[in-house]
Amino acid sequence: MPQLPELVQALLDPKAYPDTPQGIELVQTQMSFVFLTDDYVYKVKKPVNLGYLDYTTLDRRQFYCQREVELNQRLCPDVYRGVVPITQRQGDTFVEGQGEVIEYAVKMRRLPQEAMMDGLLANNQVSPQMVTSLAQKLVEFHRRAETNANISTFGNLDAITKNTEENFTQTEKYIGNTISQEKYQRIKDYTDSFIDKNNSLFHKRIIGGRIRDCHGDLHAAHICFTNGICIYDCIEFNDRFRYCDVASEVAFLAMDLDHYRQADLSQSFVNAYVAQSRDEELLRLLNFYKCYRAYVRGKVESFKLDDPYISEEEKTKVLAIARSYFELAESYVEI
Repeated sequence: MPQLPELVQALLDPKAYPDTPQGIELVQTQMSFVFLTDDYVYKVKKPVNLGYLDYTTLDRRQFYCQREVELNQRLCPDVYRGVVPITQRQGDTFVEGQGEVIEYAVKMRRLPQEAMMDGLLANNQVSPQMVTSLAQKLVEFHRRAETNANISTFGNLDAITKNTEENFTQTEKYIGNTISQEKYQRIKDYTDSFIDKNNSLFHKRIIGGRIRDCHGDLHAAHICFTNGICIYDCIEFNDRFRYCDVASEVAFLAMDLDHYRQADLSQSFVNAYVAQSRDEELLRLLNFYKCYRAYVRGKVESFKLDDPYISEEEKTKVLAIARSYFELAESYVEI
C-alpha cells in the first residue's frame, strides 16, 4: 500500500474523534477517503481535479461537502448529519475540534452493513417486493424532483452526445487493458447510431418533463433497506451528471441488477416503475441507457487503476470489475 497522506494517517487514530470509537475502517473511492467509526461515517474529499470535478481548494471541498448533504437529504434525510470541520491544534488533529480548520468532512450516521443492497444481492436476499418498494420510492422522488428550462436542456441531443463522447474519450487509454478495441468500437457505433435515429424521442422526453434533477449514481451499493429505504451518495460534484432523463436513472439500477445476475429482479424493478409512473415510453430507451450506464461503471472502475493510494491487490480486483461492466455494456448493443 502506498504511503497515505499525513491527514489520513491522523484520522485513523480514534483519539481524533469526539466519541473515541473502538476502531476505524478506511474505505477509498476515486474522490474520497471514507472513515467508518462505530456509529458514524466521515467522508473527506481528496484534493483532486479529475476534469469533471475539482476539489483542489479547501473552499471547494467545503462547498461540495455542503452540497452533498443538501442533495442527499432528499432521499436519506435521517442519515446525513451535516458538514464538520477537521482542525489542528498543537500538532494534533481533531474531528469537530478546536483549532485551525485544515479540512472538512461530511458526517453521516453509519448504516447497517447487513442491510446494504449489494450485500443482500450477493446472498440472494433481495425479493421482488423489495425492488417494487424501491421503484415506488423512486417514482415519488422523480415526481418531486426539480425540473425547469435549464435542467431540461440536459435531455437534448447535444447534452446526451457530450456525455457519451466524454465516456469514449476518457476510456481510450484503457483500450487493450479493461476494454478491447473491438468492444469499444461496437459500443460506440451502437451509441452513435441510436442517438442519430431517435432525435424525436429524446425531444419528446423533454416536452414531457422527464428530465429531472435525479440521484445520478443509482446502483446497489448506494441503497440500504433499513427503516424504510435509504438511497444515499448521490452526485454532488457536477450537476450535469444528475440532470438526466428518469429513464437513465431507472436503467442504471436495472443494469446493476443485471450485473449481479439478477435479471428477474431487474425486470420486476422496471415493470414496477413503469406501472407506477405510467411511463411506458421509458422502455424504448432502456437498453440504450443500460449500455451507457454500464459503460460509465466500467470507466469509473478503470479510473481507479490510476489512483496512487489504491494497492496493487485491490487494482487486480478493480480490473476484473471494470472488464465485467464493459462486457455487460456490450450485451445491450442491439444490432
